[in-house]
Amino acid sequence: MFTKVPNLLTLSRIAVIPGMVGAFYIESPIGNWVALVIFVAAGITDYFDGYFARTLGQQSALGRFLDPVADKLLIAAAILMLVAFDRIAGPSVLAAVVILCREILVSGLREFLARIDVSVPVSQLAKWKTTLQIVAIAFLLVGDAAPAFVPAATIGDWGIWIAAVLTLYTGYDYLRAGLRHMRDETKPAARPTAAAPPAPPFTRPAE
Repeated sequence: MFTKVPNLLTLSRIAVIPGMVGAFYIESPIGNWVALVIFVAAGITDYFDGYFARTLGQQSALGRFLDPVADKLLIAAAILMLVAFDRIAGPSVLAAVVILCREILVSGLREFLARIDVSVPVSQLAKWKTTLQIVAIAFLLVGDAAPAFVPAATIGDWGIWIAAVLTLYTGYDYLRAGLRHMRDETKPAARPTAAAPPAPPFTRPAE
């Protein structure tokens, strides 16, 4: 199961996280570009693991579990390191906190819903949100190492804020769906109606 191509690609996104984290400790601008290359390469595998899973017929429960986990770990690690190295600073830290809290919330909801055999499909808006997060983080990773005519840090800051707004909206959608199922689960079961007593045996009236 772990040797299937889609799962190997998904696992590679987790495996490169230490390398991306280590790149922050390399002197700029080399470190910026190394972190960017690792992050972008990992993002590309996110497309190809789904592509190979469909074309090779290798979709699996393990893959469905690992794919969102790998995405969340990669994005969370990048955001935490960007905050630690002041590339996300000031009010933009709030946007980063919103994104991380939403990921924790959705993960908890998915775990709860899985216990009652309810799946919540990823909406198209949530996919766009993830794409925007990746693009914004990529600009922030390169930061000041970008060419002078590319305001990478500014673009990244704007992207993080827009992603945070979409994160709140999509997170509310997931929460609303989860609460609906929670209410359904806590409703008392309908009490069975008492069965009618059996009809007495027919007796012939006295004549």
